[in-house]
Amino acid sequence: MKLTTPFLAGAIIFAGLALNAQSPQPVFNGLGLDLGNLALLSHAQSREITAENPTGEKGRGEMATEGTNANAARDLGQGRKVSPSIEIPAHATVTLAEISGSGAIQHIRMVPRGTWRFSILRMYWDGEESPSVEVPVGDFFANGWGTYAPVNSLPICVNPTNSFNSFWQMPFRKSARITMQNLDEKPMRLTYQIDYTLTEVPAYTGYFHAQFRRVNPLPYKTDCVILDGVKGWGQYVGTYMAWGTHSNGWWGARPSDKVDANGYDQFRSPIRLRVSPLQGQQQYRNTRRIWGLL
Repeated sequence: MKLTTPFLAGAIIFAGLALNAQSPQPVFNGLGLDLGNLALLSHAQSREITAENPTGEKGRGEMATEGTNANAARDLGQGRKVSPSIEIPAHATVTLAEISGSGAIQHIRMVPRGTWRFSILRMYWDGEESPSVEVPVGDFFANGWGTYAPVNSLPICVNPTNSFNSFWQMPFRKSARITMQNLDEKPMRLTYQIDYTLTEVPAYTGYFHAQFRRVNPLPYKTDCVILDGVKGWGQYVGTYMAWGTHSNGWWGARPSDKVDANGYDQFRSPIRLRVSPLQGQQQYRNTRRIWGLL
């Protein structure tokens, strides 16, 4: 067995070199990566934006000599997370990412130190003036109560020490911009990492959108509107709800989710999604395409 292991490793390396030498013309664009297509080759270019490399420029990671972690890294020096985070002053908005070209954001990791409901995450695609995403950072990562709660799902993972991770694929064709606004009266610290790829985006690919709504208190015997006024062609992918009650009674065990779409014509007409609190949320959250739980 000891003799065969190096032989097998050599055979694997040889096969990879032989395939590379053939210079294939890949048609895979590098989007939608999973274990099933991991062997497909593409010309997509991977990039990463962090506090130390805010432009995502190739070969510029971890080059800071001063920053929020300079004291802790004083004996390690450059290249050892000297500046993994930024300070956002009170009432200030900072640009976390400014990307030019065509591609998609594939992973976002954030560790916000502040009041999550007062830290507003916004995303803009292709130079638009109004954001396609405008959500408090905690709610975007399915932590709407301002305190850590573990989440383990395909699109969102929240790990100990408030490590927020998003794996939603967010395509863009011309540009992408991500900002964070601090509405609080005091500064907040943010560690962040934005992984994206530069590649061609097919014409049939939609844009990622997310909205935030809060009603407190919800008037008695009224519906909570989750989504309203959506026009165009697209698909609804899910809802996260942070649901609280102001009464001591049971808040229900039967669903009453209501979707109002004019003729159900694949979202080409305005759509409105409502939920009745009087008849409960359990089945709605457990049987529909909903990954967010209380």
